[in-house]
Amino acid sequence: MAQDFLEARTGRRIAYDRTDGEGPGVVFLGGFKSDKEGTKALFLEAWARESGRAFLRFDYSGHGASSGNFTDGAIGDWAEDAVEAISTLTEGPQVLVGSSMGGWISLLCARRIPERLAGLVTIAAAPDFTEDSMWAGFSDDQRAQLMDEGQVALPSDYGEDYVITRRLIEEGRQNLVLRSPLRLDVPVRMLQGTADADVEMSVALRLLDHLEGGDIRLTLVKGADHRFSDDACLALIRTSVEEVLARAAGA
Repeated sequence: MAQDFLEARTGRRIAYDRTDGEGPGVVFLGGFKSDKEGTKALFLEAWARESGRAFLRFDYSGHGASSGNFTDGAIGDWAEDAVEAISTLTEGPQVLVGSSMGGWISLLCARRIPERLAGLVTIAAAPDFTEDSMWAGFSDDQRAQLMDEGQVALPSDYGEDYVITRRLIEEGRQNLVLRSPLRLDVPVRMLQGTADADVEMSVALRLLDHLEGGDIRLTLVKGADHRFSDDACLALIRTSVEEVLARAAGA
C-alpha cells in the first residue's frame, strides 16, 4: 500500500495514514523520535475502524517516513506539522491523543487552533521537557558541550542515543506551556503510569494543577511504565477516548 504524504506549506513532506469515519475525529500525536507505526497508534486505528470513527496518525518531520533529519527539527517545527496535518487532513473538531512529547504538541495545538479541539487525552504527557528535564538535568560539562559543539548525545532505553541539539533546547523555550495560563474548555483525560522512568508523576500533577477548565481528570496507573502499551493500558486509552467523545457530544 502506497504511503500518503501531505506536502506542507513549510516544504516538508508529512507521512500520514487516515481512516474515514464519523466525527469528531481522533488524531494521534506521537512522542519524541517515535513514529506512527507504534503500538498505541495502531491500536487506536483498529478501534476507529471498528467504531466507524475518523482517525489520523502521522509522522512529524524527521520522524518515521516523513522528510527531513531528526536532528534538524525542534518543538515548534513539529507543532507546525501537527497544526497543518490537523487543519488540512481532518474536518471539524478533533479529539487529540498526545503521547509523551505528543502531549506537549497537543497543548500547543489547543492554543493555536482551539476551534478544532473537541477534547484531549494525554498519555505520559511531557510538556516543556526540553527545559525542565533535559536542560535542567544536564551537567555543567554537557551544557558547555551543547553550547560549544551544538549538540550532546544522551543514552536511550529505546535504541540508539538521542542526539540533543542546541536548537532543540533554545527553540523549545519559545514553546513552553507551563509558564502562562492554559485554559481548556473541552473534556481532558490525562493518563500517567507510576513506574514511568521518563516522565515523573510530578509532571502530570504539575500539568493538572496548571490547566484551567471544568472537565479535567488525571488517572494514575500503579506500575505502568512510559510505554503505557500493555493490554490494560491500551484498554484504558480506549475507554478515555470514548469518554471524551461522549462528553464532547454532550452525553
